[in-house]
Amino acid sequence: MRSRIEKIGLIGLGLIAGVLISLQLSAIADKNIDEPLPIEELRAFSEVFGRIKSDYVEPVTDKKLITEAITGMLTGLDPHSAYLDAEAFKELQVGTQGKFGGLGIEVGMEDGLVKVISPIEDTPAYHAGVKSGDLIIKLDDTLVKGLKLSEAVKRMRGKPGSKIVLTVIRKEEPKPLTITITRAIIKVKSVKSKLIEPGYAFVRITQFQERTGENLASALNDLFKKNEGAMKGLVLDLRSDPGGLLNSSVAASAAFLPKDALVVYTEGRHSAAKMRLSAVPNDYLRNHEKDYLKDLPAAVKTVPMIVLVNGGSASASEIVAGALQDHKRAVIMGTQTFGKGSVQSVLPLGNNTAIKLTTARYFTPNGRSIQAKGIVPDIIVEDPATIGQDQSLRMREADLEHHLTNDQKIDVEVDDTVKPPVPAESNESQTKSEEDDATKPKRLEFGSKEDYLLNQALNVLKGINILQGK
Repeated sequence: MRSRIEKIGLIGLGLIAGVLISLQLSAIADKNIDEPLPIEELRAFSEVFGRIKSDYVEPVTDKKLITEAITGMLTGLDPHSAYLDAEAFKELQVGTQGKFGGLGIEVGMEDGLVKVISPIEDTPAYHAGVKSGDLIIKLDDTLVKGLKLSEAVKRMRGKPGSKIVLTVIRKEEPKPLTITITRAIIKVKSVKSKLIEPGYAFVRITQFQERTGENLASALNDLFKKNEGAMKGLVLDLRSDPGGLLNSSVAASAAFLPKDALVVYTEGRHSAAKMRLSAVPNDYLRNHEKDYLKDLPAAVKTVPMIVLVNGGSASASEIVAGALQDHKRAVIMGTQTFGKGSVQSVLPLGNNTAIKLTTARYFTPNGRSIQAKGIVPDIIVEDPATIGQDQSLRMREADLEHHLTNDQKIDVEVDDTVKPPVPAESNESQTKSEEDDATKPKRLEFGSKEDYLLNQALNVLKGINILQGK
């Protein structure tokens, strides 16, 4: 019996070795030929493989075992590395184009549960009242505990028009909430813009997609053309923007920075992971596109500017905020950002599958790593709706299991001399019916008249103009 198990285990070991070779993850590919192969660990793997094949209560295919092994290797590294089967790989490709099926939430894993990083604006989950920090414990009648993130995401996807019931834990609520969401084809409008009042413009980036740079350029051209007088101030809103494509974040930064200004650089183990991306066409254009930033009005580079951020601003959003902050091109206002300072490379495999692997950390032009730390605003302004809430509700990279650490010990200094007062709002007048309706809160429309942070940003911009006039 033991020899049979060993034989099966050796077959499994051969299979996994073949996978490792195909992924070019062997010791030779790592350019560290002096490091010996982990014989004891590989022997343990082969024994486990053999035991499962011979003793598990039901037959298990080699394909399933190897797929699960690959999945486990990747998910155990950090929250963002993952194995993408054919369906997930296709969804990823479609998602960067701004159109995909599902609920519209960015998620991670915490203690075996799905944790909401951020609901994407104007999606079913957003309008249903899903909040950043929500812990999803059930999907319809299926408990999330024990599911891999990829499995949970698959269950949340489905035919547009079909419904799913999420059971979530929200720390300010005494009992779990049930939220029914109707699935839809998610079409995320990447850039929104408008003139708030004469001389003051508002531009919001909801997600960094393939056409974000081009759409941003179009919006800026339109705003400056519509404004009859000189533009006096611009607010760039990156709140709750979960990120997206690296080259699009470089394009968004380049729109406001001088030519050749460094936007971001990355550091990884291999030369391919070490990049320096600047405000030059070669670093943000794809497939020999026409330079859509070339004909922007010159005033775009100099107009007084404020960037709004919050705990839902992640990844590409933090690249833009960090670059504009380091070059002193804009004042950053809001609350500390999410802190996702790592780069994921999608490495295609056979059979239309791929792995999403963390290959580098990114740094702002001044050399700041924001991994697990985030961007600290120049002016810290709390949204009145969040004042008094439990700090643990603020989901950030540092809260995710297996997150990469930030080895930098340098603290970012915050100018606390220009913090505007934030009035506390009383809840005494809240009625019972309003409390009962808390599970379906009215969503703040970013850019509306009720947008407190936007109004504060306008006040600061007008103050800047007064000072410049004097």
